Amino acid sequence: MMIPHYFKKRWLLSYLFIFFISCTNQQNKVTTISFKDSIALQQKIKINLVELQSIKATIQAGDIITREGNDFTSQSLKKLNRRDETFSHIGIANIENNQLYIYHAIGGEWNPNQQIKKESFETFTNPIDNNAMGIYRFNINPIAKQYFIEKAINFYQQKIIFDLDFDLKTNDKMYCAEYVYKSFVQSKNNELTFNHSHIKQFEFIGVDDITLHPQCKNILLYVYK
Repeated sequence: MMIPHYFKKRWLLSYLFIFFISCTNQQNKVTTISFKDSIALQQKIKINLVELQSIKATIQAGDIITREGNDFTSQSLKKLNRRDETFSHIGIANIENNQLYIYHAIGGEWNPNQQIKKESFETFTNPIDNNAMGIYRFNINPIAKQYFIEKAINFYQQKIIFDLDFDLKTNDKMYCAEYVYKSFVQSKNNELTFNHSHIKQFEFIGVDDITLHPQCKNILLYVYK
């Protein structure tokens, strides 16, 4: 299986960054990643890409897709979850023209305009930046699910930006779990209610407030090899 150009580019940048750091330590000692290690890394990426393509075929429109990022920010954010710290980020799957996309609210360097993103499944779940991913599915009727998807796309079309304040009361900015939550509760004929998490006086929706909902079923949890 050929590794997509996107992953080749990201892997090369990561490799060069590590190489540069290792070559500029305080003692000016030259330390490089071995050829054997680089081949092993490429092989792990290849294995995970094959697994992800198999997983992709099981996803339905309206599914909730989660991931655990391997960066410091993701590892910190997942600890905000009050009941389940498995995942740090969450998005909504939709199938358009036979292509699977994930809609999600994200900030940071990978999203300079801060607007809700529409990304391919491959980009959202890429094995370079993530440790694990999951699929969750709500047991709601098809019409309600379609309204949910339409509301999520409507927020995307409004170019809602990422909420750095994590303020659940505002609707012009949203963070990832808030985006999924409000796509449900603000869609037509919604009958779902969600648990709200609290840290002292701070009220928010965590990723686990979505995934642990009584009508939400875990379809798959994949930990990258």
